[in-house]
Amino acid sequence: MEEVRDINSNLTDVDDILRDMKSSGGFTAKKMAVGVDILEKMCSDGECLRFLSFPACVMATGLRGVLTELIREKMFDVVVTTTGSLDHDLARIWEKYYHGSFDLDDKKLHRKQINRLGNILIPNESYGIVLEDRLQPMFGEIFSEQSEISGFELVGKLGECLKGEKKREESLTYWAYKNNIPVFIPGFFDGAVGSQLWMFWQTHKDLKINLFLDEQKLSDLVFSSEKTGALMLGGGISKHHTIWWNQFKDGLDYSVYVTTAAEFDGSLSGARMREAISWGKLKEDASFVTIDSDATLALPFMVSALKKRLREVR
Repeated sequence: MEEVRDINSNLTDVDDILRDMKSSGGFTAKKMAVGVDILEKMCSDGECLRFLSFPACVMATGLRGVLTELIREKMFDVVVTTTGSLDHDLARIWEKYYHGSFDLDDKKLHRKQINRLGNILIPNESYGIVLEDRLQPMFGEIFSEQSEISGFELVGKLGECLKGEKKREESLTYWAYKNNIPVFIPGFFDGAVGSQLWMFWQTHKDLKINLFLDEQKLSDLVFSSEKTGALMLGGGISKHHTIWWNQFKDGLDYSVYVTTAAEFDGSLSGARMREAISWGKLKEDASFVTIDSDATLALPFMVSALKKRLREVR
């Protein structure tokens, strides 16, 4: 058996701290460190197709910068997320979000036309208003030459439309376009971008968003890969669509799942990755871990350590 060792509180390098956390044997600390080990193996495996999935809420926070960097540096090959991720990513190019508190008076916020997302404050002018002003002309440009498009191609076109924006390099959507990394949104109309698309359709009834083409692209990607792996933040449709497609290839070879959800209610968000083995969505011999943590807390440290290790290998 491996001995439990104390953490050295004098360490200042993130990777050194995480390695000490692994040696400590202590609860979630060790899981975080194991997660970095798995990500290192996954990102170093040249045969592995790498999925990144996350919900919209994290894009309203500073974690957007970490996620964008993963795509800018091509550390992942496929993104699966929700429409709200587009909402927040695009809106923050043009307007600001603000610090708030979980304990604010929501009735007063509503009267001031300020939306609360946890402890993030989003004024109406920073969200719905600016998205309507900016997206309608973009849709006009995108659909001037075609009336049918897949969901992932539409996201790419939106990224292309950002080429002239000063803050484009802060945007995950822009870097996904720039690096030709497909972004899949299974629930395309569940957000402001989807609603604006529906509004555009009112005067362009020949418009078609063909999500069958998204599924075909996912099929092509999964079945043309030798191995697959995923970093999944939070659950819901983003997590499920990632593991759903990988079941058809006998399951993921690597998986790191970060969640705050409980397992006892049977929800997908709370389901530990070991449950996915029974469905064939994770291989029996896969390298995997479920980390019980808020992604905004865990991921910056994990990615910092991961990037250092990958630089040292190269």
